[in-house]
Amino acid sequence: MSGERSTAWAVPQRTNGFAAIGDYGAIGDGHVLALVASDGSIDWMCAPSLDSPSVFGALVAPERGGRFELRPTSGCEVARSYVEDSNVLQTTMRTSTGTVRISDALSRPGNGDRAGRELVRVVEGLAGEVPVRWRLEPRFDYAQRQADVAAHGDAWILGCGSPLRLGVQSWDAGDAAATTGGVGAEFVAREGTRALIAAAIAEGPLLFSSRPAIEGRLEQTIEYWRRWVGRAEVPDRWSGAVRRGLLTLALLADARTGAITAAGTTSLPEAIGGSRNFDYRFAWVRDLSFTLDVLLRVGLDDVVERSFHWLLDATAHTHPRVDPVYRLAGAALRHQDSLPLPGYRGSTPVHVGNEAGSQLQLGGFGDLLDTAWLFTQNGGVLDAASGQRLADVVDLLASIWGRRDSGLWELGRIAQYGSSKLGCWAAFDRALRLAAANQIPGRHASRWRTARDAVRSYIERELYSSERGSYVQMAGSDTLDAAWLLAARRGFVEPDSDRMSSTIDAIRSELGAGGPLLYRYTGMRTQENAFLACSFWLVEALARSGRFDEASEAMDALVLLGSDIGLYSEEIDPTSHALLGNFPQALTHLSLINAAVLFNEALERAGQAARGPQRQGAAAALATKG
Repeated sequence: MSGERSTAWAVPQRTNGFAAIGDYGAIGDGHVLALVASDGSIDWMCAPSLDSPSVFGALVAPERGGRFELRPTSGCEVARSYVEDSNVLQTTMRTSTGTVRISDALSRPGNGDRAGRELVRVVEGLAGEVPVRWRLEPRFDYAQRQADVAAHGDAWILGCGSPLRLGVQSWDAGDAAATTGGVGAEFVAREGTRALIAAAIAEGPLLFSSRPAIEGRLEQTIEYWRRWVGRAEVPDRWSGAVRRGLLTLALLADARTGAITAAGTTSLPEAIGGSRNFDYRFAWVRDLSFTLDVLLRVGLDDVVERSFHWLLDATAHTHPRVDPVYRLAGAALRHQDSLPLPGYRGSTPVHVGNEAGSQLQLGGFGDLLDTAWLFTQNGGVLDAASGQRLADVVDLLASIWGRRDSGLWELGRIAQYGSSKLGCWAAFDRALRLAAANQIPGRHASRWRTARDAVRSYIERELYSSERGSYVQMAGSDTLDAAWLLAARRGFVEPDSDRMSSTIDAIRSELGAGGPLLYRYTGMRTQENAFLACSFWLVEALARSGRFDEASEAMDALVLLGSDIGLYSEEIDPTSHALLGNFPQALTHLSLINAAVLFNEALERAGQAARGPQRQGAAAALATKG
């Protein structure tokens, strides 16, 4: 199994027991996501689903959170990669006595899933002899419950009295023995040897397997991922980053429902030691809108219907209101609690749940209607009940669009945010398009048209500053907001208009964090780090406006700022380029893919436009000659 991307050798480092966020690799199967540190320790995994309580939680509690260690007993240096076009992670460890390679995966064989989950770890001896130690030590329910360990023939069962249990098997990996709360062993990996450790994860019966069956599922998992991403129509330029982004999105897509999880973790800080720590293991309406746009652009049409069905089902729980965020199962989410855990490098609180669902965010109405429009543009047809519900949503928005809200960035300050008004305009615009296409009832279309025009008038009057030469963050203020980089995508302005061009320049000047990096809005330099999605939005806005050299330079720099294996978090330190915030982050990868695809589309359109007059001239000449 050859790696996707060769990396430089590095010695794994931890600070007070914490690995750097960018030192983690992600593996998953659409139900469970696990983070594997470069030193071989799986420090984070929630089961049986992405938003379940943690089983391994050392990411936010290294002393008692639980982990699955697998590493040489002596010091080593490592290089990592994914098996080409897959979500199977490989970590090569080189010691003074030899070299081993660890392959990690959550198996997803064929086109279906097993009843439970299966974590597979393989240790191959590549050279010399390497003493290796492994220990699986779960701590259930967010590190609150230690595991009971019981032998089961040659296997081990670890549980805590709840339905969720782990069944551990090993071959050529030493004589496994139980210790308090865990099981493990030591062995020597020699050149040509292959050790296997597998953990079945289930809430019901634990199904143990033979070694050949597990090895076969690992190979099938590689082929599954290759087939999945191989169907995508990926542009040649930045193709590696786009494919890795798509594979990462697949890790964050809930295989049960089609929901898109915002990130795989909770409470990783936007600034080390800070309190801006949130639980992102839920589905944002905004992210799903971006996801469907991405999937349609790369030709993964079959995935779209399922995700859109989830969106309609989820918003039915709050109809006609559109919440910003929902649980992966579709239920409303409007509260959060804190856990008695130390947090990543002392960054507290550690949250479960998210209060953003209780906020009014008017932009979410635009995200919902834009998603419906994208669905129908791809040949989808809304049933009568869904069409009526969407019309009800627009009717509600026509009554409340003038209210203050929390805005795209979910701020505590209630205001007339530009990002929200832009979303309102998009909602009315898409509703009118849907009504014209007979996808939703249009009997209130005149009211929606009046509202759309009123929103545009409000934006141009109250949310554009002639002095700043830019659209602004909120009415009555001259602060700037990177969300305005999406105005052309929404269709609100022509991408090369004077106002859009000057807004791009103003945002780059005021919110720039060095190179292509941007802060989200004015005043964030001392509170958080650069927000990666905004930087990719800049690439998109530049490309749409025909500024291809600037867009290309920015994109080239950004694709180098991911981790050594191409993963991105929410934010990045502009000086050290350390990744910060929840990880891996769907919005960042979505924005990367969109930027790459839209750059190529815009460049192609520009080329066609430039060739157009020549073609017309030739055609006219031929016609005259004939």
